[in-house]
Amino acid sequence: MKNILILFLLWIPFLSTAQKKIQGMVMEANAENKHIGLAGANVYWLNSQTGTITKNDGTFSIPYSKEYNKLVISYVGFRTDTLTIDNPKMVHHWLQPSNQLDEVVVQKERDAVQKTFFATQNVVTVNSAELLKAACCNLSESFETNPAIDVNFNDALTGTKQIQMLGLTSPYLLITQENIPMVRGASQTYGLTFTPGTWVESIQITKGSGSVVNGYESISGQINTELQKPLTDTPVFVNAYANVNGRLELNTHLNTKLSDKWSTGVFLHGNRRDVEVDNNDDGFLDNPLANQINIMNRWQYQNPEKGWVSFFNVRFLNDEKQVGQTDFNPDTDRFTTNAWGSEIDTQRFDGSLKLGYVFPELPYQSFGFQASYSNHKQDSYYGFNVYDIDHESIYSNFMFNSIIGNTKSKFKTGLTFAYDGYNELVNDQTFERVDRSAGAFFEYSYTNLEKLSFTAGLRLDSHNRLGTFLTPRFHIRYTPWEKGSLRGSFGIGRRAANIFAENQRLFASSRTIRLAQNGGNVYGFDPEKATNYGISFLQGFSLLERPGTFSIDFYRTDFDNQIVVDWENPREVTFSNLEGESFANSLQVELNHEILPHVELRTAYKFYDVKTDYQNGLLQKPLQARHRYFANIGYNTPAKENGSQWRFDYTLHALGEQRLPDTSANPVNLQLGDFSEGYSLMNAQVTKVFSKKFEVYLGGENLGNFRQGNPVLGAEDPFGTNFDTTIVYAPIFGRMLYAGFRFKS
Repeated sequence: MKNILILFLLWIPFLSTAQKKIQGMVMEANAENKHIGLAGANVYWLNSQTGTITKNDGTFSIPYSKEYNKLVISYVGFRTDTLTIDNPKMVHHWLQPSNQLDEVVVQKERDAVQKTFFATQNVVTVNSAELLKAACCNLSESFETNPAIDVNFNDALTGTKQIQMLGLTSPYLLITQENIPMVRGASQTYGLTFTPGTWVESIQITKGSGSVVNGYESISGQINTELQKPLTDTPVFVNAYANVNGRLELNTHLNTKLSDKWSTGVFLHGNRRDVEVDNNDDGFLDNPLANQINIMNRWQYQNPEKGWVSFFNVRFLNDEKQVGQTDFNPDTDRFTTNAWGSEIDTQRFDGSLKLGYVFPELPYQSFGFQASYSNHKQDSYYGFNVYDIDHESIYSNFMFNSIIGNTKSKFKTGLTFAYDGYNELVNDQTFERVDRSAGAFFEYSYTNLEKLSFTAGLRLDSHNRLGTFLTPRFHIRYTPWEKGSLRGSFGIGRRAANIFAENQRLFASSRTIRLAQNGGNVYGFDPEKATNYGISFLQGFSLLERPGTFSIDFYRTDFDNQIVVDWENPREVTFSNLEGESFANSLQVELNHEILPHVELRTAYKFYDVKTDYQNGLLQKPLQARHRYFANIGYNTPAKENGSQWRFDYTLHALGEQRLPDTSANPVNLQLGDFSEGYSLMNAQVTKVFSKKFEVYLGGENLGNFRQGNPVLGAEDPFGTNFDTTIVYAPIFGRMLYAGFRFKS
């Protein structure tokens, strides 16, 4: 009896530990349900930093906590499954290969904004639920409720919004559509307005240098949009929108499944504004008169037995804008001094192909091919300044994925080819050039969910203007403790700056354009080159039994060369190579928490130190707030069985003072001072969901009605030497209310 008691006491610790662990086996699905273990599969608790890797026979053991009940099991080449686990038990689970069409049911609704604990890169994923929190009429308006991206005002005429990340404008971001470069070259200024928000399924925002797989141009980060899939999108979707400034918009998706393998969708978008609005009475339109037609046909092919999947898109766009004085008539006043006006007409045709193959017998091994073609033609004039650009682009990328030993060690390798042909007319001067590049890349990644993961990549490119060069990229993630994720990154980026396409707003002024060329290969300048490196930390927590995250990141970008756009002289704008230093420091602190049931709060503070050597010395970047504050609070009532609910969303942006370009040479009444005033913007939206098929929304932007005074300098004499529409640091059009509805079946 004594020996039995001793044995029982010795087993108590083991039994106590066993009750706090989930043990099991992950296997490859097969018709006979044989126990074929998968070695190296990832097993982790959703929204936690607790995870493990399956052993050689597919078995695993993971600590159990009542705090989590969603167990995620993933493996390269297989569909990711999420299991509901309410108590410690043995788990035997078969994973389906990813080339099978059977859907995996995930029982937890995805967060509208997701931050990953496990990826080596600092990635924020914004899904369609987040995009519905604002009117989200196009991609440039999709970031108002997310602090990762800054949205600024581009000029006093076109109403175009410019995005920034890590203190740098969008030309230093790689903007892709399903990982194919999209907004670049001729489309750099207006390209974000060419993707309707309803077409977007999700957006992935990567801070810091991106992957070598996607090219060498990414410097401060990457924004990738995933479009709606014909197979998973609703058969019919309609979104109608109208605002008090006269903007009308309609989006329609029509999807059909043609067979077990083929699905197709037609996406239609149209917007129009023909109401003249001049709320500040300066004689200039606060928003352009506009008309856009945008049509895309999307095809999806899947052959599960053979392992093939493919997407094909073809799109046509026609976009027309008229800006300037309210009494400008292009039929009679174009290129005259009767009235100042501008027209920007764009026609674009593009198509893309994605082809993927997963080896049926080796589901961790695959290859993919991407190709795209675009023809972009813009005819425009700004007063007496003419700017036309034709841009033809071809891009292709082949990639092979596999493992080294097991799925902890993966690699990607491939080849890239790109062609860009430009033909530009700047007043009476023509600029023509052809850019060609071919490159090869290799990227190795090591994944260990328990402690350390890293990704190291290198690509070699040969470019007819940039030369032959290497692009290294490195990302690392370390888990110091539970729910903690520490990341570091380093990378180099290069690009050929399209100085006119990226700075079109400067044509809407009386400034003289001066090119301080040095004999380089791009407009007489050298290519841009920069190094980006940074560190970030993400900590998950639970407060009052509700989840939250805290993050802090710091990134720095150092330019070896940059095309400096100097407009400190109000009479001219000078383009030149960097002589001296140029850098951007970015610090962001963010706190997200579900403060009450169904009430989520996101807050952030950002500090920017961005300086460049101009002709007048090292100066802070103009029209950029050093301090920015962000807050978003959302509340959704519990959804009823028929899907009906209320959704409420409120966003606050507070911007500190911004340095203004030097205007001391202007007459006293047209001098702006050294800094702008700080201000706040408030946006809100209320959505009533009547059923799973129908909902209406009502919202407003700039509810405080803050407007910049005197946004158009010299408005009384637009053909004089003091005319300037470029110094814009705040809204022009004041409070804007809107309403709309969404229908799907």
